Amino acid sequence: MYTLAARWHHLTAPLVADAALRETTFQELATAYQASGRHYHTLQHIENLLNRLERAPLQDAGVVQLAVWFHDAVYNPLKSDNEARSAAQALAFLQASTLEPARQQRVAFLIERTQDHTQPQPLDDVDLLSFLDADLSVLGASEADYWTYARQVRREYRLVPDLLYRPGRRKILAKMLAAPVLYHTPAMRQELDAAARRNLQAELNAWERGGL
Repeated sequence: MYTLAARWHHLTAPLVADAALRETTFQELATAYQASGRHYHTLQHIENLLNRLERAPLQDAGVVQLAVWFHDAVYNPLKSDNEARSAAQALAFLQASTLEPARQQRVAFLIERTQDHTQPQPLDDVDLLSFLDADLSVLGASEADYWTYARQVRREYRLVPDLLYRPGRRKILAKMLAAPVLYHTPAMRQELDAAARRNLQAELNAWERGGL
């Protein structure tokens, strides 16, 4: 098993000749994901996605992995432009790469699609669907792991009082539960859908009773 640093350099060395730029960017990403306000959107989240996507039948694994690394590079719970800014950060790094412009834009596109997982997705885009499913895989985790995730997200919104957080979180949970499809790929749907819906309903019930 590669360390995360080794996995980053294995991915980017064929694309970016400047070793100093690769290392500086890795340190910038590591610093962002390890910021004091991060509790769920951390390097562990990145590692979990990379591990899960290793098992997915991707058409352009390199592009998907780049999207994983950058997709939460910017994460301010009080802002709505995190995905756009994360995509811009990826493109800024990739300007120095040999990656074709169309594939650079593809990285940005994948990142931007994580803004709202309940939106309709192109059914034939296996890489996008695999990426989005991996990003939501925590929803179908064991009950204990799901509650850890839910509390970590609440801590990331620690500046938002329960009076405001509760209705916002309830709305998000209800929206996901109402979505006809949570997981787009057959393997992930079979593995995680039922557990995810149980977990989401349990958290929604908790907030309707007053809180976690």
